Amino acid sequence: MSLFAIRDYRHLFAAQIISLFGTGLATVALGLLAYELAGPSAGTVLGTALTVKMVMYVLIAPLAAAYIHRLPRRAFLILLDVVRAGVVLALPFVTEIWHVYVLIGLLQAASAAFTPTFQAVIPAIVADVTDYTRALSASQVASTMESLLSPVLAAVALAFIDFSWLFLGTSAGFLLSALLIAPTRIPDAAPSAHAGAWAKAAAGIRTFLTTPQLRGVLALNLVVAAAGSIVIVSTVNYVRDELGGSQQDVGWMLAASGAGTLLAALVLPRVLRRVAARAVMMAGAGTLVAASATAVTLVAAGPDTWAGTAGLWAGTAGVWAVIGAGMALVITPTGAILRASVAPAAVPEVFAAQFSLSHLAWLITYPIAGWLGTAAGFTLTWSLLATLAAVGGVGAVLLWPRSIAAPMRASLAKAA
Repeated sequence: MSLFAIRDYRHLFAAQIISLFGTGLATVALGLLAYELAGPSAGTVLGTALTVKMVMYVLIAPLAAAYIHRLPRRAFLILLDVVRAGVVLALPFVTEIWHVYVLIGLLQAASAAFTPTFQAVIPAIVADVTDYTRALSASQVASTMESLLSPVLAAVALAFIDFSWLFLGTSAGFLLSALLIAPTRIPDAAPSAHAGAWAKAAAGIRTFLTTPQLRGVLALNLVVAAAGSIVIVSTVNYVRDELGGSQQDVGWMLAASGAGTLLAALVLPRVLRRVAARAVMMAGAGTLVAASATAVTLVAAGPDTWAGTAGLWAGTAGVWAVIGAGMALVITPTGAILRASVAPAAVPEVFAAQFSLSHLAWLITYPIAGWLGTAAGFTLTWSLLATLAAVGGVGAVLLWPRSIAAPMRASLAKAA
């Protein structure tokens, strides 16, 4: 409670929550917009748009983290929110596919700069080390909860309105985020200890490459991205074309994945008190590999093997929920692993490196899910993604030896 007693932090956290939910609504709406513009080729459009997003995150986030000390941070955050609100408001009016790519590039460039700036502000407002680690965890929990609630809200909204109105909700969310940030007292940053952008980014990446458990996290990022891309990129075309579903059905199917995330998140705190984080994360990786393989059998076998279309709907929702749960098992303990692996002074750099490296994994899997899915079909595409998930899982086991888990338990308990 001491954390949320800090007025400026409350404002920033509320701004993050609203911004996250706005982004979640836009993700659902973007998939439906891609289907309206491209029909059966929607996977290609969505995969390309999300690839643009990942390129922006991988390239711009480290630059923003390195150079933010040269800018007035509060004004910069407000400007980024206003830019994002304007870009999202323009999306419902696009008539050409290339318009989508340009606007998504602008939107995600602003988002890629917003996230590291927001993360850099937190230690300036939350001075206590314990509260700071809790603030990082709260941000991670907010991102996890958004994956559940945004699709549910979108599904409910789509029962009454056209998907284009979801963009309006997103734009309003960004503007409200800016209004919350405006009265917040955010001190300008001190100069960075590193000479340049890439020096700062490289510091965190070097830590990842030289620390066994962080190398394991790096491999687990690939597992999450491979399985998650099946859900995020393929759901629109799969539900609309293979299952014959509606716009609202797309939202509910995405919500099934979020429901799995929520159920896992509810039980994880107690589990992590008794079970090593490594074991939990490896179990999550195994779950994702198995669920991805099951998704392949879903699309390859067809409705006859699943007791007709109704059985296929139920089977898909179940697999999507398992993928959501598996992602939570891997992602939720990651913050504690990062904090327990380095000295307090290096925590921001390692979090920034994880931000870029995890998005690099999505940069690999999004084009596969989108482009190959349209060109070669779901069976081959999902088989390749399931294989990548398996490669990542095996890599995590080899790179993160079991012997590392036991000495970290005390550190993780203190960091949690």
